[in-house]
Amino acid sequence: MIRIRTPSRIHITLIDLNGALGRVDGGIGIALDHPSLVISAEKADEVSVEGKSALSERIRKSAELIAKNHGGVHMVIEEDIPPHIGLGSGTQASLAGGMAANMLYDLGLSVREMAKIVKRGGTSGIGVTAFEKGGFILDGGHKFHEKGFMPSAASRAPPPPVLLHHDFPDWDIVLAIPHLKGASGMREVNIFQEECPIPLGEVQALSHIILMELLPALIEEDLHGFGSAINRIQKIGFKRREVELLPQAREIMDVMLQSGAEGAGMSSFGPLVYGITDSPSEVKNAIEEHLGERGKCMRVRARNKGASIRFISS
Repeated sequence: MIRIRTPSRIHITLIDLNGALGRVDGGIGIALDHPSLVISAEKADEVSVEGKSALSERIRKSAELIAKNHGGVHMVIEEDIPPHIGLGSGTQASLAGGMAANMLYDLGLSVREMAKIVKRGGTSGIGVTAFEKGGFILDGGHKFHEKGFMPSAASRAPPPPVLLHHDFPDWDIVLAIPHLKGASGMREVNIFQEECPIPLGEVQALSHIILMELLPALIEEDLHGFGSAINRIQKIGFKRREVELLPQAREIMDVMLQSGAEGAGMSSFGPLVYGITDSPSEVKNAIEEHLGERGKCMRVRARNKGASIRFISS
């Protein structure tokens, strides 16, 4: 029997949804130590999943794809990541189910090979690399002719190349999760079609912020500089359009910044909002007061390693 614990992730932004240079997407994100998806798995006659979770079917299908012609897998969900809130639960579920079959039958597949089989990483490579390595991730997107403008769920492109992987500093991150749903499914597809291509000038300005502000601040562990870049990213490119779809997220960001966060942003299509801060208690208290019964809040750290996989006695 094996037990697999995955990270979750913040997706900070997609970079290029213009495509003028022949590539699209590209993204930056951070793996988180919590919430996690935890499953235990053992060989069985068929593929099955035990435990109430919205991720069950995704886990089962991925294990079935990887275990095909080898045997069955019985999996138990011990902890899960809430779906459709911006934590990347779909990719982690798919890779966890696939990895269970991969390890139990000693198939020797890499994480990226599995991602191709279970069709993850078709727009953003952040979730795949978070599972593989954790940390801060910058990916280089896809050739435009491979996929055009569409979200991962509708894409069949392979995971993009990783341009930078770096440990994330030991900074506190406060997560605010309002009781709302971010865009998913056909709504997500429609947003890409309606909003793209993003004007080239915005893509260029965003790239400048990432290259000359965000990345140097990451390497130098400059919390103020990193937070400033995060704040500017919310107001430009595809991320600005994502935030405009959910005004409540903008309100939460403002509360975070007013209570001591250096930077605040929305992950993916939301509704999850994150604040990076050296005053986590003050920020968390302010968010809990702001949300009341309308959501929850937690204090987390980045995870600078990928999914943990260990064999256990049954």
